[in-house]
Amino acid sequence: MSEGMTNARMLPIRPGVGFAVVSLISGILAFLTARDANRNLEFHHVQAPFAPSLLYGCVYWIWWVAVTLVLWTLADRWAAAFKPSGLTVMVHLGVSCVLATAHIALLQHTLWFASWYWPAWGQDGKLYVETLERFGVELVIYGFIVSVCAFLHSRMQTQEALVQKLEVERQLTQVQLKALQMQMEPHFLFNTLNAITALVEDGSQKEAAETLAHLNEILKSTLVWETPEKIPLAQELAVVEHYLAIEQVRFADRLRVEISIDPEALDSMVPCFLLQPIVENAIRHGISPLLDSGVIHASVERDGDMLHLSVHDNGPGLTSKANRGHGIGLRNTEGRLAHFYPQKYKFSSGTRQSGGFEVSITIPYERAPA
Repeated sequence: MSEGMTNARMLPIRPGVGFAVVSLISGILAFLTARDANRNLEFHHVQAPFAPSLLYGCVYWIWWVAVTLVLWTLADRWAAAFKPSGLTVMVHLGVSCVLATAHIALLQHTLWFASWYWPAWGQDGKLYVETLERFGVELVIYGFIVSVCAFLHSRMQTQEALVQKLEVERQLTQVQLKALQMQMEPHFLFNTLNAITALVEDGSQKEAAETLAHLNEILKSTLVWETPEKIPLAQELAVVEHYLAIEQVRFADRLRVEISIDPEALDSMVPCFLLQPIVENAIRHGISPLLDSGVIHASVERDGDMLHLSVHDNGPGLTSKANRGHGIGLRNTEGRLAHFYPQKYKFSSGTRQSGGFEVSITIPYERAPA
């Protein structure tokens, strides 16, 4: 997620919630208006029921609820309804004058009806709202509603744009990860099939059959994984063990493997195919050039909330020009770490002081589900 999206504050604007809020506010204002009207009558020593005052308050504020709903619906159909421009201002000014006139006429008829049905409340029908001051109040209320609707509509559009952008970025990331996985898995299969072909050509049918058996176990495990996915460390180690068994068939006594696993790390989650490409690189670039026996040491340790993984060999490291390129495995591994643990991982690779090549990874510890 980009920094701009992280800092953006999105309002959970929903039409249903907005309608409920507007209705609640208008109901409260209608009651307050009715109360003030009734108190004004009491101040003038007029005894009248509360019903006509409540009717006046409801007619006054329900009108603005309807106006708000119409404006919000209009904004969805006319994109420029709330965009600041000279034309928009003139249109809203004209609409506000028409609505103010209509609302004042409706209020006046409400007063006449209430004064006819409750004569004491209307003081013989002499209440009037058709004044310049009332007209100005109507314009101010309309302007306030338009301003609030414009602000909320703008925020909602921003929210929708951010959600769409996040979805596009998520889909792009998924595509990139799938591309990395598609690069890595065929690469591994290609090397393994080459090894099997070489064994068959050498007449080592038994060793070729054993290699195929290990490859079958790897495929049965990996085909049930979805890309991208994290898996328990124990499953990842099983794939590595089958892969090393395949390589030991090829190298025989020339390959020795040492694996050190912290028991507290066995229940951790790691990205699938995290260790296998690193071990494969160690064999291809570290062990293959050696005339004598090679050693690969892999370790996994848990340190509080962090998990440390390392793989090193006793090969020539990067001193040989032929071994300077460690293939797509390391690049893809770091790319996947950047996705799963953005700014929370450490990845380093290079020649060790004591000789050989080492890859070190530090990621957050995540407990695998029971």
